[in-house]
Amino acid sequence: MSEFQHVSVLLNEAINALNIQPAGVYVDGTFGRGGHSSEILKRLTAGHLISIDRDPTAQACAKERFKESENFTFFAGCMSDIKAAVASAHFEKVDGVLLDIGVSSPQLDDAERGFSFMKDGPLDMRMDPTSGVSAATWVATSDFATMASVFREFGEERFAGKIAGHIIKCRELAPIETTHQLADIISEAVPFKDKHKHPATRVFQAIRIAVNEELTELSQTLTAAYDLLNPGGRLVVISFHSLEDRIVKNFMNHHAKPKDLLPDLPVAQFVSEPTLKLIGKPVKASDEESRHNPRARSAIMRIAEKLP
Repeated sequence: MSEFQHVSVLLNEAINALNIQPAGVYVDGTFGRGGHSSEILKRLTAGHLISIDRDPTAQACAKERFKESENFTFFAGCMSDIKAAVASAHFEKVDGVLLDIGVSSPQLDDAERGFSFMKDGPLDMRMDPTSGVSAATWVATSDFATMASVFREFGEERFAGKIAGHIIKCRELAPIETTHQLADIISEAVPFKDKHKHPATRVFQAIRIAVNEELTELSQTLTAAYDLLNPGGRLVVISFHSLEDRIVKNFMNHHAKPKDLLPDLPVAQFVSEPTLKLIGKPVKASDEESRHNPRARSAIMRIAEKLP
């Protein structure tokens, strides 16, 4: 098992939000190191859990940790493959889906994965290092417009243009292949430093989102999970930054409010009924959890239930 450990955020709150039935079928769409999956399995008797992750290290962890569990299936793939994952376990519908979005602690802590500038390592950032384009390749091949747009939209970086321009100038002199190289280049380009945040933080987040197509993945997964839920089934999503949370919030609200199917008419006569019910208010980590696990500070969990 990996030396890099992961502490599941909002663990008890997420498990309670799923409203687990002992004979129900559940999906953990972001296995990580199995913290949420383990707690779900403890509550199942005749039920079944399907866990998904595209990270090969997570797959190895699942095989080792739950090899004795007969009511557990692991599916190696993206969370947007949720329908294929459920079908592979011979189910058509499920009673709950949990998504703990974003990069996991072991991915951040392992310098070889290239997610963080805290330790020097190869500039990779892929959640599945065996497929797709690495961050180094993305930085080497993206044009100015693409780069600036990604930094602005996915990182909410106000100096997106300056940083993109400086990266392009520097890559003409030498390949940008490590996390420290890129972090230093970003620092050089930023004219005003934030006292409480490294100047490369937003850009690293933006590149990671772009390389892994995270926001597209999230949108596709929400739609597929919604389709799979039985009436009364719960959709529980934990996100860690505003871009993710906005997608989750808008998706749940869209299905939780009646819709006028012909809005141009003066009187709303053709209205579709809500198909989701919002459960409670958004949940954030307690002060105590945030003290013990700083990565919990930005977490926000939203819960919705499929209506009959």
